[in-house]
Amino acid sequence: MKTLALQPRLTEKTYGLSSAKNAVYCFDVDASANKHGVKRAVEAQFEVGVESVKILNQKGKAKRTIAKKGRKVYAGREALAKKAYVTLAAGQNLPFFEAIEEEEKKQEQTQAKMEKAMEKQEAKEAKSDAKKKPAAKKPEEKPVQAEKPHGFLRLRGRRGHQEDK
Repeated sequence: MKTLALQPRLTEKTYGLSSAKNAVYCFDVDASANKHGVKRAVEAQFEVGVESVKILNQKGKAKRTIAKKGRKVYAGREALAKKAYVTLAAGQNLPFFEAIEEEEKKQEQTQAKMEKAMEKQEAKEAKSDAKKKPAAKKPEEKPVQAEKPHGFLRLRGRRGHQEDK
């Protein structure tokens, strides 16, 4: 029996699939692999129960390379890829994304601590402001007087202004 090398695909899409209700994990497998071989390999390597396996043959993308002076165009393709989507039995999971989940939990905890500290600081400031200004009195307003023109204008006499007369 030939051993099968399983290489997990760690992308955003596979992270979403693994965190869903039924855990689905994606592996890059050898081109000669089949469903039965993938199922046996996952069960042996990770000691979990496998519910189903789906195999996907992905064709390589077409690529072009243009020579230095632009006259020759070399056409080519990326390598073919074979992926296996493995659905695990209910309640079982694989440890691929645990580090990411732990990091998210740490971020949530630090965010909660920061919010709590901010609320505490705001309450402290509000309390100190209330102590400093128990009865704030409004300053008395002085009656506003109309400005008189400066001496030079007063001497020359400004016509039409009643204040100067």
